[in-house]
Amino acid sequence: MGAAVDNVHPPVWRSLLRLTRLHLFPLGSDLAFWPSAWGLTLSACATGLPPKQLANVSFWFFVGGTLRHSAGCIWNDICDREYDRQVERTKSRPIASGAISVPSALMLYLAHVLACISLLMQAGPDATRIGLVSLVLLDVLYPFMKRWTSWPQVILGITSAIGVPVGWVTVAGKSTGEQVVAALFVGCICWTIYCDTIYACQDRHDDLKAGVHSTALLFGNYVRPVCAIFAAIFVACMATAGALNGQGPLFFIITVLGTAVTLAWQVATVDLDNGADCMKAFMVDAYLSYGMWAGMLLDYAYRMIV
Repeated sequence: MGAAVDNVHPPVWRSLLRLTRLHLFPLGSDLAFWPSAWGLTLSACATGLPPKQLANVSFWFFVGGTLRHSAGCIWNDICDREYDRQVERTKSRPIASGAISVPSALMLYLAHVLACISLLMQAGPDATRIGLVSLVLLDVLYPFMKRWTSWPQVILGITSAIGVPVGWVTVAGKSTGEQVVAALFVGCICWTIYCDTIYACQDRHDDLKAGVHSTALLFGNYVRPVCAIFAAIFVACMATAGALNGQGPLFFIITVLGTAVTLAWQVATVDLDNGADCMKAFMVDAYLSYGMWAGMLLDYAYRMIV
């Protein structure tokens, strides 16, 4: 009996963890962190930022990424609560199931946003201005894009890619590296579209019934070839950013070539009609991001040594 009651009314702390997605940590937090981490690390390579400073700034950006991801999930669940109740995978989420009230969720959301703004202000005025565009505009608009357009993943991609210029200008300022930032920015948009389209394939049937739009539905039977195109653009943009920034062999072997091989394998083998396999592919992409950053860091370390 106790177990049954717990399933209907889970402890508040457990519902809060699920609402903020911290029960999946670091998944999600790291995905929000990568664009800024990539921008930070490439700018560190360009400026010769000391390792201790890079580690310190990276840590606080990870904290910020965690807060921002949690804020986005809370806001998304508030806006999508009626849709979530119609989708098998999301109907048990805390707000959709009634475990947490909308007013309580709003208070938690505002607390996260204020914490994000506080951290942004430590990164300098230029980074703050860029970050606020996403935090108070794009992040707020994203949940509604699923009602208004079949390309919500583009908006999600832009909100994610904002981390690139924020990370770059925190270290190098806004007067340098425009082409590097632009290439990496476009690449991160394509990366997000690729990852989130495969992720959205889990819910295609439920989304269709609920009236939720996504690129997974838009691309239909052409999800695989279209995702292959976005993956190729991402790899090309990463290579371009590296070339413009004067990155060395470690970057191109690990970050570029390693990513290209992994994504080619994934596009060829993922079962887009199997929700579990789509989720597995999404998890692989999360771990792949660690590999991409590792290539950047190793290239940075080599520069600092020699």
